[in-house]
Amino acid sequence: MEDQLIQVLQKALFALYQIENTTPVIEPTRADVDGDFTFVVFPYLKQSKKGPEQTAKEIGDYILKNEPIIVHAEVIKGFLNLTLSPAFWLRFLHTEANNPSYGKVPAQQHTKILVEYSSPNTNKPLHLGHIRNNLLGYAVSKILQANGYDVKTCNLINDRGIHICKSMLAWQQFGNGETPASSGLKGDHLVGKYYVLFDKQYKQEIKELIAKGKSEDEAEKLAPSILQAQEMLRKWEAGDADTIQLWETMNEWVYAGFASTYANLGVTFDKYYYESNTYLLGKEIVQEGLSKKVFYKKDDGSVWVDLTEQGLDQKLLLRGDGTSVYITQDIGTAELKYADFNCTRSIYVVGNEQDYHFKVLQHICKLLYKPYADGIYHLSYGMVELPEGKMKSREGTVVDADDLIAEMIQSAKDTTAALGKTQDMEAEYLDQLYQTLGLGALKYFILKVDPKKKMLFNPAESIDMHGNTGPFIQYTYARIRSILRLAGDISTNLPQPTHILPAEMQLFKILQRYPQAVKDAGRELSPGVIANYAYEVAKAYNHFYHECPILKEADEETKHMRLYLCKLTAHTINTAFELLGIAVPEKM
Repeated sequence: MEDQLIQVLQKALFALYQIENTTPVIEPTRADVDGDFTFVVFPYLKQSKKGPEQTAKEIGDYILKNEPIIVHAEVIKGFLNLTLSPAFWLRFLHTEANNPSYGKVPAQQHTKILVEYSSPNTNKPLHLGHIRNNLLGYAVSKILQANGYDVKTCNLINDRGIHICKSMLAWQQFGNGETPASSGLKGDHLVGKYYVLFDKQYKQEIKELIAKGKSEDEAEKLAPSILQAQEMLRKWEAGDADTIQLWETMNEWVYAGFASTYANLGVTFDKYYYESNTYLLGKEIVQEGLSKKVFYKKDDGSVWVDLTEQGLDQKLLLRGDGTSVYITQDIGTAELKYADFNCTRSIYVVGNEQDYHFKVLQHICKLLYKPYADGIYHLSYGMVELPEGKMKSREGTVVDADDLIAEMIQSAKDTTAALGKTQDMEAEYLDQLYQTLGLGALKYFILKVDPKKKMLFNPAESIDMHGNTGPFIQYTYARIRSILRLAGDISTNLPQPTHILPAEMQLFKILQRYPQAVKDAGRELSPGVIANYAYEVAKAYNHFYHECPILKEADEETKHMRLYLCKLTAHTINTAFELLGIAVPEKM
């Protein structure tokens, strides 16, 4: 619709002032002013050689004379408010209600984007912070696909390093051969248990060393547990058979646990990368940079890059003992990803505590003249906090992802049962409904927040059937589907009502904004744009539902139009929620 109006304005600007190659800016007219769209004339006063009000009036008069889709043009201080004809709105409704691709842009296969998300460590299960990461990554990939891009996704598993060795060491010391099968625990939960045990022992050792006169810094470096973990890391990188075998066994436990959680969240990946593979290529690239004098070596054998000219700092790339650091594997992974996908853009969905890290990565790739350097983009998101404060994996104070998912599904069951409207539903459908509502509540509550902002997660608030929540929008969809089932087949003819009521027009205007919402979400990489748009649709529909009878409407053409409004509203909510990875129920 906006594209058609822009063409109308382009014709007027050329006919009146010979202005070419311009894209007029239009926006929805304010609610307190008559009109559907507003055009600002100020950028064209130089060519019109007239004042803003006269220029706007000339353009409005020309459009009214030459464009039948515009029925009213009003000038207010240089702003031209245009009102579209009812026939135009009805054609829009009829066309898009029957368009399965409404809101989506045709594929642009020449533009390839890779979205990397999740990136868990194999020393602990996924938690609430990982849930935000996974939901953001999945939704962003779907939104970019809807914008016509060729999108692939990947997951870099952080399966090596000192943190992994901590869990391995604690299992050796305290595990007594415990396995997921013998303990009844998911593999990722079992390994996470030993990560917490390591931290408790490590802290106790630090406390004892401080009591013996060591400074805190000295105690942290000299504690027996950390020295043993460092030695285990050196053995791992040297390929020690026993260390590798233990590492492989514990990682397999974790991978099985991750797969279960990913399935419950409904997220998928086109490819998995493993740090244990990519760090080797990273070390090769570091040596390449060293030979080209892009990097430098210190007396202790460690390799560094100086980024002070780029406004950053000096960054360690390889330790003196030859072991790698996080940036090493990211350099290798970037190279592998480009070789595998040849992507124009590579989006990293990672928390904002890594902002500096990704600036360093991009500058290093630029110094090495990598073709993918400019396409590196860090989608930085804020941390998720609870009413009681921050989560800490080492101390075991995180909200476990599996536990939270189960809690949300149970809350959906309790809330639905309390409403007493499930008597006619089969048990199998009810189980699916509770999962749909519980996960919908969780996903929507997280995704409606701008990714850049930190957020406070409140499970009780998220499951509310009223207000800006997933269940409220899901209920709106189910209500519409019920009406459409009762209505039966809808005539394929163009509706011809005698008039359009304000509540109907409000819904028209909000529904036609869906393609723009998809574009905005893709440009901003913000699923929150889609989430909050879906809430606007649901609110407008419920207002329309209460103001305008549908199945009981006596006038057939009006009833026909209102059923089409129901059809397009349901389709819009459904496809918007698909972009967010949220299912919608047929009845509830």
